[in-house]
Amino acid sequence: MSTAHRCEDLIQLFDQCFLQSHETRLVRGGDEPVYLPKSALRKYHEIHFAHGFFSSGLHEIAHWLIAGEKRRQQEDFGYWYCPDGRNLEQQALFEQVEVKPQAIEWILAQAARWPFRVSTDNLNGCESDPWPFKRAVHRQVQAYIAGGLSERTQSMRLALCRFYGNSEPLTAAAFSLDDL
Repeated sequence: MSTAHRCEDLIQLFDQCFLQSHETRLVRGGDEPVYLPKSALRKYHEIHFAHGFFSSGLHEIAHWLIAGEKRRQQEDFGYWYCPDGRNLEQQALFEQVEVKPQAIEWILAQAARWPFRVSTDNLNGCESDPWPFKRAVHRQVQAYIAGGLSERTQSMRLALCRFYGNSEPLTAAAFSLDDL
């Protein structure tokens, strides 16, 4: 059991769960996160997370956990991304796409005993009320708990729980809107 949150541990845990079964690796990346599918140049699918930040690793894992087989064959899962500096309409679209990954990220962070913060990722864009987005992420966490996690998500969650000594069951009460 470890109490430190090192990216190397997160990489190792992810690789233990998915390197053989899904030919996918977690990789410490640079400025921008990116998902690169396996190709003639890459032996494995690669999830690159930004700057070696633990939170970024959890977030990018969450995107991968949500992506279906077809999406995992495309760079960045084939999703549209509009960078920081979004207007209100662009921000609303961004938040709509980010609800599920941020809910999974929160579940993984809780398993790892790591603080979670909802991110609107728009520091240089329009100002918007973050509470509707926070409520949507919270509702999605509750829906995942009620409906059950996917096999891959449950596998990663349990690996984090074991590594970080978290024996708490996954319950709705563990996720409070007030914590966001």
